[in-house]
Amino acid sequence: MNKDRKAFLIWRYVTFFLMISFVVTCSFLLFLNSMQIDYAMLPRNALFTFGNVAFLSFFLLLSDWLFRKWTIDKPLKLIHEATRRMTEGDLSARIDTSKFTVAGEDFQHIAEDFNLMAEELSSNSALRTDFVSNVSHELKTPLSVIRNYSKLLQSDTITEEQRLEYAQGIDRATQRMTALITNILKMNKLENQQISPKVQEYDLTEQVAECLLAFDDALERKNIDLQCEMDDRILVTADPELLTLVWNNLLSNAVKFTPEGGSITVTVKPENGNAVVSVRDTGCGITKDTAKHIFDKFYQGDTSHATEGNGLGLALVKRVIDLTGGEISVSSTPGEGSAFTVKLKASKKDTH
Repeated sequence: MNKDRKAFLIWRYVTFFLMISFVVTCSFLLFLNSMQIDYAMLPRNALFTFGNVAFLSFFLLLSDWLFRKWTIDKPLKLIHEATRRMTEGDLSARIDTSKFTVAGEDFQHIAEDFNLMAEELSSNSALRTDFVSNVSHELKTPLSVIRNYSKLLQSDTITEEQRLEYAQGIDRATQRMTALITNILKMNKLENQQISPKVQEYDLTEQVAECLLAFDDALERKNIDLQCEMDDRILVTADPELLTLVWNNLLSNAVKFTPEGGSITVTVKPENGNAVVSVRDTGCGITKDTAKHIFDKFYQGDTSHATEGNGLGLALVKRVIDLTGGEISVSSTPGEGSAFTVKLKASKKDTH
């Protein structure tokens, strides 16, 4: 507490103390003046009355000071100290709410809200650090590939076949970097709500079917059997561009993790007023622990396929589904495959 505030508080208490003593003493004197008393005793009684009033006033002021110190000044000091530490960059600063037992519910709520805010800031800081670390790692890998192939291409002893192979390696690495940066930008826009969904009513079945056509070549190369179970027409009201991102990611993962000769089943059907899209594959599957983190940014449960992705696809899918007001879930058995199920609200006039 600074000197000016201390001086102000002392002056306030002393003034208040003297004012109360004077007012109460004058009141008593006016009261006694209307009675038949010995005026010779009046000066002594007045002094005695002033003393009593002064003592009571001092006692009340002392009680008020102690009450304020424990119920206002001490909580404010704790809040100020925690806030100061937070502004200096100490995200571990917390307020001990056990010291607010006599401070009232308002200070208790302020302390709890501060701790919650500090927890969120600390969590965001950790996520930001992990994000930068992961991005650096993801960019470092293709850059190393590009650098190595570039050095090899400078050799005069390589064959034309090797030159083509190295050039294709550089092309794949640049494509991976492009996909990573594109997904990072999309994720950033989605998380900062810079993308406003352009909602319209459209046929979900038709959209999923069109997305499937783009994977014909990939399915044929791996000899994957595609099975479709789709209702003729299911209308939804959503952003078709954002949902296209969802279906392309889910189908891409299914193709990527399904071995040659495997199968993928895609279903689109109505269910209890919802439009349900399911993408099931016969790939490697995932464990329960992996399933808990499958929608986290940069998380890759199958490290053997890490070079084929950047761990942002399913995070983008989850964010889009959340923005759309839908639900997404995954069920999987290691060694047998995985199934991703998306539920969206179907248009009322199209509900089966």
